[in-house]
Amino acid sequence: MLAFGVWSWFIWITFVKNLVKDGSGLAFDAAGDPTAYFWVHLVLAVTSFLLGTAIGVIGFRGVRALRRA
Repeated sequence: MLAFGVWSWFIWITFVKNLVKDGSGLAFDAAGDPTAYFWVHLVLAVTSFLLGTAIGVIGFRGVRALRRA
């Protein structure tokens, strides 16, 4: 679980950085305004990041509990 939390931080932060830098025209229209594609993928990334963080915290607490025992 702890590894998944760390992986989540790496993957989703990188994904959002790449989404913001998108030059293909999917994330931003010609005027530079965010498109529906941008908003949907941003919500998916943030949700996955938060869930991954929660899973990582559970894993971290589990590792600490094992070390105390």
